[in-house]
Amino acid sequence: MNKIKHIVVSTMTLISPMLNTRFIYRLKFGKPLDLKNPKNLNDKILWLKFNTYKNNPVIKQCADKYAVREYIEKLGEGELLNELIGCYEKVDDIPWSMLPDRFALKLNTGCACNIICTDKRDLDIEETKRILRKWLKANYWLEYSEMQYKGVKKRILIEKFLGDDEGNLPLDYKFYCFNGESKYVMVCTDREIGKTAKFYYFDKKWNMMPYTQDALDNPHTVIPKPEMIDEAFECAERLSKGFPFVRVDLYIVGKKIYFGELTFTPSAGMDEERLKTTDLILGEMLKLPE
Repeated sequence: MNKIKHIVVSTMTLISPMLNTRFIYRLKFGKPLDLKNPKNLNDKILWLKFNTYKNNPVIKQCADKYAVREYIEKLGEGELLNELIGCYEKVDDIPWSMLPDRFALKLNTGCACNIICTDKRDLDIEETKRILRKWLKANYWLEYSEMQYKGVKKRILIEKFLGDDEGNLPLDYKFYCFNGESKYVMVCTDREIGKTAKFYYFDKKWNMMPYTQDALDNPHTVIPKPEMIDEAFECAERLSKGFPFVRVDLYIVGKKIYFGELTFTPSAGMDEERLKTTDLILGEMLKLPE
């Protein structure tokens, strides 16, 4: 989003989050948003944003990648948490010389605020500091009126690197959970620098579903069934209980499952890349509260 458009939509959020949402929705989809009779997943997520998730302290806690750790612990699922090396509110407090050779940097709020360091000798620390300061200044909630991020104290988290010895990242498993049940997981591949990420949905029996353009374009793609996938589905369902909808992101490394994050408004509830048929299929699974 260019700078002028960002200023406009951010101002709209300050005036009215609903105004912002309706404006961006029309720009993206070329039609008005109908929250009185939502059908697809995008529209139902936006319904939840204004009717269930708004000003909900549990949602706010779970949307915070640092505060959610306490929530996971209280559920008795602490073994899923990745090792937290450090948590900092100021860039200058990070002890760079004491960090391990490999680690993951991320902001506790916002989207795509991650830096994966596979070899500290190659890390441009000054450039990394510049990026982190930029992250800390940004108000990510303003652009798409994602109110669950409003007021969250920004922190820089440093976690253990979960990739293999060659520096390859683990696959990202995104479980779409509806009222504590998950029928499908979306797998993200080719996330390395220089590659175009691809997305595929699988059911619990590990059948690839024709739910993404990548699946339609590459129907013979083979992604081996993870040994721990059944356990991962069970973990996702336990973590999602109590929420009408949440996407539970997990990693599977060897025979261990790691928690990634809980996402309540994927793509801010305006996913243009999701196929229309898939948006309707997933939307039918989401039963909105009375």
